[in-house]
Amino acid sequence: MDIYFFLLTQCLTCEDDWDLHGGNCYHFSNNKSTWTESRRSCQDQGGDLVKIDSREKQVLNTSNDGDTFWIGLTDSEKEGSWVWGDGSPLDRWSDCSQNIWGGGTTPEVDCVRMKKIEKSFMWFDTFCNERVRSICEKTAETQPCL
Repeated sequence: MDIYFFLLTQCLTCEDDWDLHGGNCYHFSNNKSTWTESRRSCQDQGGDLVKIDSREKQVLNTSNDGDTFWIGLTDSEKEGSWVWGDGSPLDRWSDCSQNIWGGGTTPEVDCVRMKKIEKSFMWFDTFCNERVRSICEKTAETQPCL
């Protein structure tokens, strides 16, 4: 009698309505809500607002021109000191992150939204109570491949 061992390969998966990219899952919300509401919704789903820390993540946004999304960047704790939802500081890796356009040093303008304009992506600091769509991010689940 021969004994066969099957090695199950692990696969990364995401829930319905989430897209898999590079080990993470992304959800582009169709609902418009404030930055705080958007972040809470992402956290309720096991993630957070997206942390864009590479060009690859920047171009995940395949939305239409003019679409605007909350990302997980804020300076609400200290004006001008931009941090991601996980507490890490903004890394100046891209042209977008060099200049966050918008309200500048207006104290109430503490949240960042990303907007696609033609083939470019711009980041704007704006009032956190504006109602726009959001991008959630979470780690993909590992399951045996079938």
